Amino acid sequence: MNEPPRSCPFASRRSLLAGTAALAAAITTRGAARAESAPSPEVASAPLVVPFRGPHQSGIITPAQSHTYFAAFDVAAANRDGLVELLRVWTDAAERLTLGKTAAVLDQDLAAPGADSGEALGLGASRLTLTFGFGPGIFAKDGVDRFGVAGQRPAALVDLPRFNGDQLIPAKSGGDLSLQACADDPQIAFHAVRQLARLAYGAAQIRWVQAGFLPRTPPGETPRNLMGFKDGTNNPPIDDAAAMANTIWIGEEGPAWVRGGSYVVVRRIRIALEHWDRTEVDFQEQTMGRHKYTGAPLGGAHEFDPLDLDAKDGDGNPIIAENAHVRLGSAAMNDGARILRRGYAYDDGVNFTAERWPPWRQGMEYDAGLLFIAYQRDPRTGFIRLFESMSKLDALNQFASHTGSAIFVCPPGVRAGEFIGQSLLVT
Repeated sequence: MNEPPRSCPFASRRSLLAGTAALAAAITTRGAARAESAPSPEVASAPLVVPFRGPHQSGIITPAQSHTYFAAFDVAAANRDGLVELLRVWTDAAERLTLGKTAAVLDQDLAAPGADSGEALGLGASRLTLTFGFGPGIFAKDGVDRFGVAGQRPAALVDLPRFNGDQLIPAKSGGDLSLQACADDPQIAFHAVRQLARLAYGAAQIRWVQAGFLPRTPPGETPRNLMGFKDGTNNPPIDDAAAMANTIWIGEEGPAWVRGGSYVVVRRIRIALEHWDRTEVDFQEQTMGRHKYTGAPLGGAHEFDPLDLDAKDGDGNPIIAENAHVRLGSAAMNDGARILRRGYAYDDGVNFTAERWPPWRQGMEYDAGLLFIAYQRDPRTGFIRLFESMSKLDALNQFASHTGSAIFVCPPGVRAGEFIGQSLLVT
């Protein structure tokens, strides 16, 4: 049998744990041995660095960066030791990357694979955050408790129900581990995921990825989505510690290992932009329940005016329609349920599709829309509570198709000397 090519240096390693541990050791050893001769990549200036360690993971209530690269992984490690080693390696590399450094110290041994692929050299940190999550498959998969933690699965980490109108694609859904990279430079976000995927060789493999972007909105302004409307006006304030404690951070109701963490629901929502663009602006506003250009709720004058769900027009009809998006998604209509939307637009080019609603046009259309990312304290009383009625009644459904879906629990922040998920996996 021919030997594996030099470009695939790990092809002969069959032990998942050994492969990951050997890679980590090789990086550490090469880096220590050649640190003096290695290039010293510049660290970004302080304002562009978001601290990696702390009581909560960064990237949740961090002010949104302009780009994201979200990846879900399936874990292949055979046992808990393999998973622990992967998360140790990821933690060390993630901390370096968020400082604007390479994933590991570079060396001058050109006959060996590089410790970093190099495409982000000199770019700095650009406010990079890396946020990790554990999917249901970490606790049990196909009925098997692979890592001995089934009893630690939080009750709120439920399998999402199938909602009315779902058109989910398995290859764009689920996952054992999540990794959301956010930065103000798309190459830095992609580079970070790429490095962690390289380090995961033999222990985890990418299941799906989705890139996303936001406009460069002036400070204090709400960004607009691809439908032209401001998106996130009703978010709870991220600078209000009490609001975050009530709606985002897991409290005493969760197992000890997850307190201070959060749950994230991810939905890939394709928008029929061609259909949307052919509709009148006043119809779009009735669908959303807001004025398109100002962001104000119908009947209001300013973006942050409160929703007046009782207001009637001269004929006695609700000014904000019964099936308007903002009405059905409001806390007032959902027993006070609130979530923190941290979504991004996405554009994956065009492909052939058939519209779900009249005139049922078929042809090449944009595969573009919203990468909906929502953090919350409990998805049962958060996203699921909100979307149960929205999936059935929301007027926006005639333009939106949910094609991907996943749920993860994000552990609390990583403290000095720890690795991500340590309180779950090390007893």
